[in-house]
Amino acid sequence: MQRTIQKRKRSEPHTFEQRLEEHRVRLESRLAQLPRGAEREQIVARIEQLQTAVELNAMLSTTG
Repeated sequence: MQRTIQKRKRSEPHTFEQRLEEHRVRLESRLAQLPRGAEREQIVARIEQLQTAVELNAMLSTTG
């Protein structure tokens, strides 16, 4: 019996900004499901960190 090996299709490489945005969207959807508490506060802090990373990356990308 012969098996055919299928290669996984790779998506286009995502930019750093796209990956940060996708992560932020996932966290925000999780945040909407959580009640108040420590886990929710951690996610809020992580979203703020992602926003800071986006801003810093934009600053560093435009400085030349």
